[in-house]
Amino acid sequence: MARVGGRSAWIAWPVGVLCAAVVAALLVLAAPGLPGTVTFVGDTLRAGSTTPPWTDAPRVPGPATTCRDLYTQPMWSELVWSPEALLTQRHTGPLSTPEAVAAAAPTPVITCHWRGEGGRWLESSVATVSADGAAAVQATLSGQGFACATDADTVHCERTADGVTEVHDLRGDRWVSSTFSGWMPDGYTAIVASRAFGE
Repeated sequence: MARVGGRSAWIAWPVGVLCAAVVAALLVLAAPGLPGTVTFVGDTLRAGSTTPPWTDAPRVPGPATTCRDLYTQPMWSELVWSPEALLTQRHTGPLSTPEAVAAAAPTPVITCHWRGEGGRWLESSVATVSADGAAAVQATLSGQGFACATDADTVHCERTADGVTEVHDLRGDRWVSSTFSGWMPDGYTAIVASRAFGE
């Protein structure tokens, strides 16, 4: 075997033995942590391959008072991660039914307007109304061609016209109004109404 010029065997052998001893010492020191490392890696891989259970973000008990309160975690994620999604939160009544707003004189709680790609949008408003105001909303909506039905203690009115869908739910002193144009996630109205009523 040819020798490389400038190398000394009497230095290379001790250095090689010293390096091997250091590696062996490190392996001995690391051995007690090996089972824990294997468990950690296994748990990490298993967690990454399964669907984590959804948990809703903590919120104040009772009816929703913010846009974040109106949505479960899966619905919130779906809206936030939609292409070009932009949320505007304001404290005004629904813009879609000015006649009903005028008749009911509601007190706005929150309005959440979502804009998405291609000009699609959706908006939900939550307001408080008196008993007379709730009756005025139902009468006004029925007069405008909404299909209204009462289920237990909730009045539900719905109408689709010119590509825009409007859904209104009234229960107690709460009025929930949602309007959709080209964007209506599955189960949206039921989730929003449930959260707005504090279920």
